[in-house]
Amino acid sequence: MTQIRKAIIPVAGFGTRLLPISKAIPKEMVPVVDRPLIQHVVEEALAAGINEIILVTRTGKSAIEDHFDAHFELEHSLADKGKDALLETLSAIAPPKLKITSVRQANAKGLGHAIHCAAHLLDDGEPFAVILPDVLVKPQVGSQECDLGSMVERWDAQGASQIMVEAVAHEEVYRYGIVDCDEPKAGESADMRGVVEKPKPEEAPSRLSVIGRYVLPYRIMELLADQPPGAGNEIQLTDAIDRLMQEGQTVQAFRMHGRTFDCGHIEGWLKANMMLAREAGFDI
Repeated sequence: MTQIRKAIIPVAGFGTRLLPISKAIPKEMVPVVDRPLIQHVVEEALAAGINEIILVTRTGKSAIEDHFDAHFELEHSLADKGKDALLETLSAIAPPKLKITSVRQANAKGLGHAIHCAAHLLDDGEPFAVILPDVLVKPQVGSQECDLGSMVERWDAQGASQIMVEAVAHEEVYRYGIVDCDEPKAGESADMRGVVEKPKPEEAPSRLSVIGRYVLPYRIMELLADQPPGAGNEIQLTDAIDRLMQEGQTVQAFRMHGRTFDCGHIEGWLKANMMLAREAGFDI
């Protein structure tokens, strides 16, 4: 089974739910405690054993690429002043094993379209991960377990696509994509029968919502190539995943162990900063 080496991170969105913070800076560069949101997400990929990142971006987002680039003048200044700790902090942003490539999404045509923009950067038949950067996925306090890493391990062992899910309150299911499957225990997977986008509570097949972490086969790229527009007249990744299941391929819902912070809106971003700052030892 081909191993997962690459993760596609779509960063071309406008970040309207974070306005006015995101008016002049990319939402992915908004800080969560001591580093931008995108750095948290890339660190998650590295912890899962994925060292090649493909950013699907657009004009006005160059700060994301700059963040992971070298800054000779700054590094030289810090070295001259003997600020070795800060130099180490900068070096940790982009360790030598990390490879970052970017590709432009010229027109916003949906998540499925954004993912397909990176198809030419995959080898033929190569599986890949997708990480949506709005949501932080963090281990439980005192744990080092990486849920994305567990999904990659399950792909390696079984060759089944993995979709990360977490349980939400019954009355909240209308806000999420909800999977249809027998409910797995935390850290385990179950075969999916389908996924329903924002169902009414009385019609929801489960309480398991899609988080924004996927491990998928190359076949998804082939399906996205001719995927017709769906909800919102956009090319939807979930539609391609449904077609994958209709072809008889196994797609599993992986129930996460850790915690999520939806930093795509102000309340979730504030919660992430408060909770993670306290855990990091900041007195706030």
